Order: sequence, then structure tokens, then C-alpha cells
Amino acid sequence: MKKNLLYIALASLAFTACEDLDLRPEGDTTTPDQKEETLNNNPDRAEAGVNAVFSGLSQYAPNSDVLGSVRHNDFGYPAIMMALDACSEDVITSDNGYNWAGNSLDFTDRVYTSNESKIIWNTLYSSILSANTVLSSIDENTEDPQLQYYMAQAKTTRAFMYLNLVQLYQFNYEGHENSPAVPLITDKNKDEAATNGCPRATVQEVYDQINDDLTKSIALLENCGISRPDKRYVSAAVAYGLRARMNLAMHKYAEAANDADKAIAAATDCAPATFNEINHPTFWDFSEKNWMWGIRVEETDDVVSSGLINWISHCGTFNYGYCTVSGSRQISKKLYNQISETDARKAWFSDGQGVNPFLSDAYNAYLVENEFYPYTSCKFAPYGGYADGNIGADTNANDVALMRIEEMYLIKAEGLARTGGDGYAVLSAFMTNFRDPQYSFPGTSGDRLINEILKQRRIELWGEGLIWFDIMRLNQGVDRRGCGFHEPTVIFNIEPNSPILLYRLPQTEIQANSAISEGDNNPVASAPDPVKDVE
Repeated sequence: MKKNLLYIALASLAFTACEDLDLRPEGDTTTPDQKEETLNNNPDRAEAGVNAVFSGLSQYAPNSDVLGSVRHNDFGYPAIMMALDACSEDVITSDNGYNWAGNSLDFTDRVYTSNESKIIWNTLYSSILSANTVLSSIDENTEDPQLQYYMAQAKTTRAFMYLNLVQLYQFNYEGHENSPAVPLITDKNKDEAATNGCPRATVQEVYDQINDDLTKSIALLENCGISRPDKRYVSAAVAYGLRARMNLAMHKYAEAANDADKAIAAATDCAPATFNEINHPTFWDFSEKNWMWGIRVEETDDVVSSGLINWISHCGTFNYGYCTVSGSRQISKKLYNQISETDARKAWFSDGQGVNPFLSDAYNAYLVENEFYPYTSCKFAPYGGYADGNIGADTNANDVALMRIEEMYLIKAEGLARTGGDGYAVLSAFMTNFRDPQYSFPGTSGDRLINEILKQRRIELWGEGLIWFDIMRLNQGVDRRGCGFHEPTVIFNIEPNSPILLYRLPQTEIQANSAISEGDNNPVASAPDPVKDVE
């Protein structure tokens, strides 16, 4: 009989991280009262379980056993962010031996035996397993505020992981409600799944679970009276923000706008960054006021002591690491040329000559000395922040943003624009107050306004692992012509709904999960053929 990969290959990841959460009392059964009594007697154990959920987002080579070796693109959720950006047309990378996102760049990661296939699947499901471990130890009807808080942390994180999965393994919600998505494993069915496997749930079923988790989390977080100690934990604002993303993906635009507005109102510890706060490299510390949620990385973490196996090593131009030998990352020159000269975000990239007039002489000297391409990212500060003395920092302990409040303004603007509301007013106020004091746009409604909002999303969220989900929810293709890709072998024009856009369930899961067969997988797709570039 097959054994489910989700509970064999991943068990060592999640349960090692949660080893302090030993909540089962003596005996064969655990009643709700026993669960709560055990947690009340050992509150540190519940806290340890929640901490394991979030520490699991950033790990050194967590999938090395499954992969058979330590891979330098295996460092938790940020590795998935890096891979998804590499699939797009907006984040330019070079197809060389130092680019560990090269398989995503040329779409060979869609082969279901690829390392990336296993990394994405295992990383997301190991977080779900950790969340389920916490939830199975708490009575869902508990009235203890601290336990309600822990429950909300686990539910929100589980929803976040499933929101990723459902958009990576199936096309957009509308028209695919009954299509197969991914196995839906919760604290309620995890034992059954471990024994008998778990089939692919429908897209609708996965979204229903996401919505249920987030709606319950919002209520718990609003009523428990407990404030998060820092931004690695979720708040009601973060849960509203995730539900806004969910509704956007489902094309429920009025609901998305409403949730984004609630997220903004609830995010009392956040505010959009101003012109002078973002006209230079930043985004390195989750205490920054515009971060709603992020991954905390400590100097003592294994991903940091590894030197190279971390997100900023690959994606940060001004830190020590792969970025200095791989050519770093560039913005599509088509997108760069759409950024106004008075927009503070122009400083996030070097210009067509490879220099950045917004930055200091020392930063520009670094760009030139390392022979970085034109349009190279200057968005992410070196560890320690934007100061000449931090250039080339060899401590790669930068935090990683998972949600910023600026995204909520753009979701609100799009939701209103698509439902007859005044999306233009929201967009214009955001841009003139925080990004471009001379911003103007003549189209106040209709498709022109929607396209303008989508463009501003691409600029604002560049390099943060989010734009691939726009490609999927909007049923777009990937057209890299004229973007400035460095090798002709990766210039593609992929049509919408092409099967290569979807990931396939890993072969290891098919072999291990008795409820899924080869015929249940997404279709085999050949890597796309290169096309002729255009100026």
C-alpha cells in the first residue's frame, strides 16, 4: 500500500520543528478538555508550536533528504518567491551556472521530477502540517484568549499556504471551480490522509477552506484581545489582507476591496512608506512601518551562517552572495520605461546605462565595479540598511516581506474600479501622497484605469514573489519579447492557459499517495520554444 508523502517525507520537517509540542496525555484518546488542560498547564508548548510554524518559513536546506543533497535554492518560502519571479516577464535573470532560479527561468522546473517541483510542494505542505499539528492540539471551541490567538496563527498560515497551492496547480478560479487542485489536508482529516492517502480536492473546495480559515481567524484575532509581539506573527489586518488576496483571485472584486479597506483600518501599526523612505534601497527589516507581515531572519540562523543559501544572497544586489556572480536581477526595460521620472520608485533600479542617479557615489561605484547590467535592482538594501558602509554586507540576515500595506491600497483601487466604485480616487491619492507627487492619469474608469492599476502593482510589488499570481488570476500569458532578457534561449511568448504555466504534482507524491494516480496529475507540457526578440 502506498504511504502518503505528505506524512512520511515531510514528517521529519514538521514534527522535528514541533518537538516541544508534545500535548498528548497518557491514554489512547485525547478529549477537548484534556487538550486545553494540557496546554494550560504547559503554555510554552503551544507557543513553541506556533513559533515552529513561522520559523519553518525560513530554513536551511529543509528538503535535502528528499532531494538527496543540499540545494542552494532550498531555503524555505522565500525560495518559492524567487522561483515564481523567475517565471515572469518582469524579473530578468541571466541563464548562467550561478543562477539557482535557472530552471524556473526556462520552465524546466515544470518537470515533475525537478528539484523545484519537490521544493515547492514539500515546503508548502510542511507548513500546513505544522499548522495542523497546532490546531489538532486545541479545542476549536476554546474560550481561552491565548489559545484562540494560537489557533488564529495556525489557521491563517494554513490558509496562506493553500492560497499559494491552489494558484500554482490549477488555473484561475472562474471557470475552474470543479477542476482538481491539490490534496486538502486539515487537522480534521490528517490521520485518515496519512493512512489512506488524499485525493486532489476541487478548486472550490480549497477556496472554501481558505475562506473558512481566514474568516474564523479574523474573528479570533479581533476578539481575543492579544496583540502580536512583532510582525512575524499575523494580526487581524494580515488575515483581512489575505482574504482580500483570496477574493481578488476569485474575481470577487467588491469583497476584495472591502477586505483591503478593513486591512488598512486594522493595520494600526503600519502606514505606507513615503517618498523619502523609498527613494533608495530599503525593504530589509520587518520593523519598517509599511510591512504588515514578514519573515524574521536572525544572524544566528543556519540560512545566514551558510553565507549563500538565503534569499538576499540571490536577490539582493548589494549583499554578499550569488547576486554578485549571477548578474543579480533586473526589471523589464519595458516596465522600467513606464515609471515616471518623478516617481520615487525610479530609484529602485539602475538606468539604461547601468547607473542610478538617485544613489550615492559609493553605490554607483559598486554597480560599475561588479559590471551589473542596466536596469539592475537597487530595491533591497544590504543588511544594516542604506549606508555606504553596508555595501557588500556579508551578513545575509535580511528579513523578507510577505505583505506590505501598499498592496492593500492597490487591491482596494482595483476592486472598486472593477465594480463601479471610485478606484481612480484611491489610486490617485496613493500615488500622489506616497509615490509620485506629480502623478496624473487621464483615464478615471474602465479598462484603461484597470490596466493602470495593474501596472502600478507590477512596479510596486516587483521582486516580492507576488506578480506570478496576477498572471494566473488574470489568465495572462508570459511575453518576454522586448523585456531585455539576456539570452535568446529564454525569450518566450507563452499563451494563456498553456499547460506549462501549471506545476505538476511531484512524482514522489504520485508514488506515495494511494489516492492519486499518474492520470490524476496535470498534463505533461514541453518547455516553451524560444521566439525572436523585439526592440
